[in-house]
Amino acid sequence: MSSTPGSSTPGAVVVGTNFGVLTHARALSAAGFAVRALVGRDPAKTKQRAERFAIPVATVSLEEALALPHVDVVAIATPPKTHAAIALAAIDAGKHVVCEKPFMLDAVEGQRVVNAAEAAGVIHLMGNEFRFATGQAHSTRAVRAGVIGEPRLATFVFHMPLLADPSSEVPPWWTDVGQGGGWLGAYASHVIDHMRTMLGEITEVSAMLTTVGDRDWTAEDTYHVNFRTELGVEGILQSSAATYGPFVMVSRVVGTAGTLWIEGDDVHVADADGERRLDPPEDLVLPSPVPPPAELMQTTYDLLHSTGIDLPPYTRLYAELASQMAGASAATDPAAATFHDGLASQRILDAIRRSAVEKRWVGIDA
Repeated sequence: MSSTPGSSTPGAVVVGTNFGVLTHARALSAAGFAVRALVGRDPAKTKQRAERFAIPVATVSLEEALALPHVDVVAIATPPKTHAAIALAAIDAGKHVVCEKPFMLDAVEGQRVVNAAEAAGVIHLMGNEFRFATGQAHSTRAVRAGVIGEPRLATFVFHMPLLADPSSEVPPWWTDVGQGGGWLGAYASHVIDHMRTMLGEITEVSAMLTTVGDRDWTAEDTYHVNFRTELGVEGILQSSAATYGPFVMVSRVVGTAGTLWIEGDDVHVADADGERRLDPPEDLVLPSPVPPPAELMQTTYDLLHSTGIDLPPYTRLYAELASQMAGASAATDPAAATFHDGLASQRILDAIRRSAVEKRWVGIDA
C-alpha cells in the first residue's frame, strides 16, 4: 500500500500531544509525510500544539482522524496502556502503524495486535528509533561482523539524576506499573532491542526492580538485569533515572578477540593491536539533533527529550517506512523494528517483571 489515491504525499495521523509532537510530527515532516491530524485527550492542548506545528486538524476523536482523506499512517505516541486499542483501530481502518515502545502491557496483548496487523497486511513498525542512531547501528554492525571475535560479555549501565528529586514532575501513568509506567519500559526497552539485534535473542533473565528515590510509586525508577543470550553472551543491564551525581554511561561488549565500547556515537575497539576508534560507515551517519521548541519543555519528564536526539534516527525510521510504502524491500542493516520485534521485547520485559517478583532466573517464553 502506498499513499492514498488522490494524494501524491503520504499522510499521517499522530496520536499523542507530548512526544507525538516533540518528535513524531517533526520526524514525519522531515521524512516527507504530511501530518494531517493530531489526536489528544485535552481539546485545548491538542488545538494549541496542532497550531504550533501547522497540523491542520486537532481532535480528541481517533475515529474522526482515521476518517480523514489521504491518511495512510498512524503514529502512536501515547501511554502503553492505550497502545492496543489505538493500534487495533488503525489496523482495522487499513492504516500502516508505527507504535512507541514499550509495545503493549504484556505479551498476550501484543500477540493479539501482531496477529491483527499481519492479517490486515499493513506495514507495522516499532518506535525503536535508536536502531538507526550512528553509535548503535555501527556497534551492532561491527560486532556482527566479528570485529571482536565471538561476543562473550556485555555491560550496559546508565545512571542519571533527572528524576532524583522526588518532586520531579512526570505524567501520572509513568508512576503506575499497571499502566505500563516505569523506567524499565521507558529505557530498558531500547537497550533490550539493541541486545537482541547485536548479541542474539535473550533466553533468560534474573532481575531486580526498585525505586531508589523517595517516592510512592508502583512502578520502578531503577532496574538491574542479568541476562543470557542464544549466542552464549552473559550480560548486565543496569540503569536508574534517579541517582544524584554525574551521568554514568557504560556500553561495552567483550569478545574472544577484543573489546568494543560506545561513547556517544563513537565506537571504539581494543585488541592485540591496541586501541582505536572505528570510522563510522557513511550510510550510518545522521544529521545533528534539532531540539524541540523550548516553550514545550514544561515538566522534568519533558526534559528527557530536550536535546532532540530522537529526531534524526526517527526521521530515518520514517524514511524507511516511506520506502516500504512505495514498494521497496525492507532494509536489513539496520532494519526497522516491526511488531514482531516489539512482541519479542515485550516477552523479555514480562520475564524481567516476573523474575523480580519471584526472585529467580526466568526463561523467555517463545
